[in-house]
Amino acid sequence: MMKLAVGAVVQGYRITRFLGRGGFASVYLAQHEQTGNKVALKVGAPAGGGRQVTRLLEVTSRRTPEGISPDELPAEAVFFEPAGVRIDLFDEHEVATLLKAEGDLLAACQHENLVAVQDRLVVDGNPVLVLEYVRGKTLREKIRSLEGIHLNWFLAIVRALVALKQSETLPYHGDLKPENIIVKPSGKIVLLDPALRGGEHKVVTTTPHYNPLLLADSKADVMAIGVMIYEILTGTLPFDEVPWEYAGRQMGGETQRLSLSYFYSYSPPHVLNPKTPEDLERIVYRCITVPSYGLDELKADLEAFISKA
Repeated sequence: MMKLAVGAVVQGYRITRFLGRGGFASVYLAQHEQTGNKVALKVGAPAGGGRQVTRLLEVTSRRTPEGISPDELPAEAVFFEPAGVRIDLFDEHEVATLLKAEGDLLAACQHENLVAVQDRLVVDGNPVLVLEYVRGKTLREKIRSLEGIHLNWFLAIVRALVALKQSETLPYHGDLKPENIIVKPSGKIVLLDPALRGGEHKVVTTTPHYNPLLLADSKADVMAIGVMIYEILTGTLPFDEVPWEYAGRQMGGETQRLSLSYFYSYSPPHVLNPKTPEDLERIVYRCITVPSYGLDELKADLEAFISKA
């Protein structure tokens, strides 16, 4: 895969800064030499999944191509097969194919709470997405610096996901996590990096800590929001060993039901944070453990909770 360098010019865009990377792509800040417009250029990265990305030694907000902060969680490649799922690596061709698909997906969405694609380039045979540059801090940075977190941000996310699902342009995001949520200085929320997905849901990129059942539908987003609220309340994640061992398989049999019950036996938020509101803990529980609890139910519950706060 291609690597960009600060100062290089890519089809009229001058690279000014490295912004970050995940399991499958790197992102650079660039400025159009004629218009002066700032954009984010997204290119395929050589690592084929989050487990292959080098971790830096200390938690940091520093952005470098050499590695990521150890508290960040890049996505993994999840392949859906008749026997279940497997987490594997992508090769360069697969990364390029999915990056093109992401460009098509974002171009069709056009929503104020989802990063916009402004152009799609091909450089030395490699796809490059020209994305809207969103100024602000990621939710990960907000959590890391112990800044105040607002439930209204999650309500804005849910409302955007409901609208995108109803429009049939984005049935689900699929990789919601603190790294993929930007809070602008105005407080507006912008979602980044919807899960790369192959045809007929045979492959998807997702982050198992926020999607431990490896779901490829809107329940994945509901569960991720529950996990993020849990993390903000407690300072930790509900599940250490992810994904669930039977993720991606049709539920059936006492062994799987007992396994899922055991998997769900996480510590309730109030045990780790006695100040947790009971109603908010109930929302988290439903997000994570109730299959029929969807975006509409979550939206109604968040609206009710926030209106009483």
